[in-house]
Amino acid sequence: MTAVTTVARRRPASRTVVLDRSLEQVPMFRLSDSADDSAISFAPDRGGRWRVMPAPGERLPGTFDQDVYVELFRRFHDAGSPPDGAVTFTLHAFLRSMGRRVDGRTYEQLRSALTRLLRTTLESDRAYHDAAAGTAVAGSFSVLSSVQIDRRRYAERDQLALFNTLTNNEPGDARVAISSAIRTNIGAGHTVSLSAARYVALSSPVARRIYRLLELVRPEAGSSWRTPLERLAEHLPLIQRYPSHLQRVLQPAHEMLVTSGILRSAAFAQESRTWFVDYVLGPKQP
Repeated sequence: MTAVTTVARRRPASRTVVLDRSLEQVPMFRLSDSADDSAISFAPDRGGRWRVMPAPGERLPGTFDQDVYVELFRRFHDAGSPPDGAVTFTLHAFLRSMGRRVDGRTYEQLRSALTRLLRTTLESDRAYHDAAAGTAVAGSFSVLSSVQIDRRRYAERDQLALFNTLTNNEPGDARVAISSAIRTNIGAGHTVSLSAARYVALSSPVARRIYRLLELVRPEAGSSWRTPLERLAEHLPLIQRYPSHLQRVLQPAHEMLVTSGILRSAAFAQESRTWFVDYVLGPKQP
């Protein structure tokens, strides 16, 4: 009798990112290197108030944190959206998936970003929608409910010679948990999906945030979307306020989005004293 050996195949990593639609509707990450670390405030169109507040002595989440956020939710989706929200990974593999150089500096950036996503307070005064309960939330939460990073096992420390810049911050194994509020919305199907490949291919943090916003409005907007320039700046958010300054910041991002096929076109238009941005969306990529 011939024995049959079954070789388990590793499931390929998903290239789909599934995000909480309620969280995508509000700003969370600073997209500039401004020293302004005051709380982000935003008033959604449907009413209520939203604030993003840094932990004492820390800064608000920024451009690197936005990329960590997207990669976390790609891995959460790839893991089958575990009920406890737990996602495990090595710091090395996580950075490589983000398309980042792996060295001591980026290890420390990743550790800091995970800590910020845990410690930054997201405050909703009827601005965040709980899809399962069908109610607007009045309360506070964070993106992550726990973060644990362990040093690598002693047997693996022979690999540390590969990282010349490392001292005490050697590579580690991480286990983080997505907060229950966000998991609930994702479980209820209140979601937005992105192509991870398209997201990573955009080198501009502003283009990456606009891509997230375009996929949010796509179901209602269809093939085109017009939005006031000032309102777009609040959604992203951008610190610039003058229309000419906003256009200079947005134009390179628009060109990148058109080149990638996410947009067919993007144009600024003025009606009376109000500036608008007109987007024609490209086809959604699975």
